[in-house]
Amino acid sequence: MNENRVKRNRLLGEQIIKNLASRNMEGFYAETKEEALKKALELIPEGASVAWGGSMSIQEIGLKGVVCKGNYKVYNRENAKTPEEKRKIELASYDSDYFLTSANAVSEDGVLVNIDGNANRVSAIAYGPRNVLMIVGMNKVVKDMDAAVSRARGEAAPVNAQRFGLNTPCSKTGMCFDCKQPDTICCQFLITRYSKHKGRIKIILVNEELGF
Repeated sequence: MNENRVKRNRLLGEQIIKNLASRNMEGFYAETKEEALKKALELIPEGASVAWGGSMSIQEIGLKGVVCKGNYKVYNRENAKTPEEKRKIELASYDSDYFLTSANAVSEDGVLVNIDGNANRVSAIAYGPRNVLMIVGMNKVVKDMDAAVSRARGEAAPVNAQRFGLNTPCSKTGMCFDCKQPDTICCQFLITRYSKHKGRIKIILVNEELGF
């Protein structure tokens, strides 16, 4: 990455962390995936119960793999053999010590925007798990809340719809059509502007392109 871009992102990251603090959220900055993984593992004590929502970012830094192999109580819905078992794991996740995820977009003033289909991810961000730990690449940082919603709908949603092989207009065109297709993943919108419980939501900003 260009040296000036690295400096700009670091300075912007520092400002976002201050803005997150003003919203009762805790922010950290990592230059690389490796630094992000190290910081995440520092925040999650051994023996803690851990769950996650759909996120490429936690996978791309290696966090999911380390947690699955480590000394943690893991709620992994991917191991479910039936829909009923999957639902039980997802419900148990609400009582986890740490819920791992990302954000679809973060505004420079510290507002988080997320869109979900089944809502297990956004509902856990809003309430339930004792801690929410987000891994967020600087590619997801935008100017303001309107731009964050626009990014979530116009960029993250179409890419995820394509990733899941869904039959939506955005998966075919790359553009949001505000559809009401049965496959739509734009069912639930969560805008997090403040955390009622100080420090419950923790965001590690990473100076790399992560997720969608």
